[in-house]
Amino acid sequence: MELPQTFIRNIKILLGETEGQQLLQALEAERTYSLRTNPMKDGKFKNEELSIAYSPCSVVPWCSSGCYLSTRPAFTFDPLLHAGTYYVQEASSMFLEQALKQYVHSPVTMLDLCAAPGGKSTHARSLLPDGSLLIANEVNRSRAQILAENLTKWGHPDVAVTNNDPADFSRLPTFFDVILTDVPCSGEGMFRKEPAAMQEWSEANVELCYQRQRRIVADVWQSLKPGGLLIYSTCTYNTKENEENVRWIRDELGADILPLKIPDEWHVTGNLLAGETFPVYRFLPHKTRGEGFFLAVLRRRGVAAEVSSVAPKRKKEALSKPSDRSPFSDWLLPSDDYEFTLIHHHQIALPRRHQAALTAVKQSLRLIQAGVAIGEVKGKDLVPAHALAMSNALNRHAFAQAALTNEQAITYLRREAIGLSADVPRGYVLITCQGVPLGFAKNIGNRANNLYPPEWRIRSRG
Repeated sequence: MELPQTFIRNIKILLGETEGQQLLQALEAERTYSLRTNPMKDGKFKNEELSIAYSPCSVVPWCSSGCYLSTRPAFTFDPLLHAGTYYVQEASSMFLEQALKQYVHSPVTMLDLCAAPGGKSTHARSLLPDGSLLIANEVNRSRAQILAENLTKWGHPDVAVTNNDPADFSRLPTFFDVILTDVPCSGEGMFRKEPAAMQEWSEANVELCYQRQRRIVADVWQSLKPGGLLIYSTCTYNTKENEENVRWIRDELGADILPLKIPDEWHVTGNLLAGETFPVYRFLPHKTRGEGFFLAVLRRRGVAAEVSSVAPKRKKEALSKPSDRSPFSDWLLPSDDYEFTLIHHHQIALPRRHQAALTAVKQSLRLIQAGVAIGEVKGKDLVPAHALAMSNALNRHAFAQAALTNEQAITYLRREAIGLSADVPRGYVLITCQGVPLGFAKNIGNRANNLYPPEWRIRSRG
């Protein structure tokens, strides 16, 4: 690995000659692989025989659903990845769990501002208390679609995906209880994982990132409630993008920096900024098993006031004009938790408890998806949506089911023709593998029409 000489010099200044050399040697070693299981799917559909196609070797100590892998499997060809039973994520990033578990104990409205591809969003959604709403945002349109896909597979109904610049959130003042800003950074902590980050690194880029990170936080700050939490994270080592920005948030925006209780045996590194002792958490690969990561938790000063959940700056139609009950409401459990609406020939189920908040989001932002897509109306027929099969709210007993082997499941995921056994009834069928839903097919007797989303199909032949 040809590390930039300026980076090498800076690391030795930051950590000292001896420890700096230890980090540089760690970057030459083989990286580790890890994943998180989906607690709702891994438990809801699990039986004694269900096992994810990986070889776990140890748990990630700061993440209750994380594990390291002894080898890197071909994830693309594991049907359970496509079913959303787990998410492949770098272990250090799973430290987000400690911030949420230690400070979020009642339902909240949370924003993941720079959310693509969805690792921290899926993790946060698994950790938030019941009754919480997660808004996952990504400014880049193509990456926002990837984010939406991953959150659809994760299957939690209390999620919305937006595609907006951070400045757009000023239209929602004091709206969020928690904001995660996993800000774009110089990527020093990703050199082993993404060699392109090393090639793009320069001191000038560090300076550019440091200024952009401040703009992002400043743009979104007013949408955080007084007393609300800002979780600031990067995947870089230097203090300019880390401690200096945390200090700036504290001094210029008005925040208290909060400590986390963590055991010494995790070997997480604290504040490296000269003259400062406020609590921050840095993962260095020669000390902790994972890539580089930095996190700080801040609380906006002030006391939360009672505010309207609707931001009326721009007059638009409400998110939906729900009907009292849909003929397809038995496709979800519990159906009474949802209001059903038809949007551009698509039947959508929206969580009742989040109607006001979702309407405010729709009025102020570019909303990509919310709630659970039930299906598309075609004439007198409703074709069940793939999102329904992925949803944790799916009532599996509303459909005939067909279990596929792993090999058959890969054929299905390639969106190729599949054969169903003669005892499977005609009509829409829920396709499963290892007891977990993969999607739908329409059994027409002599063959089955594969309804897997064409844009998600496996293209690799392996």
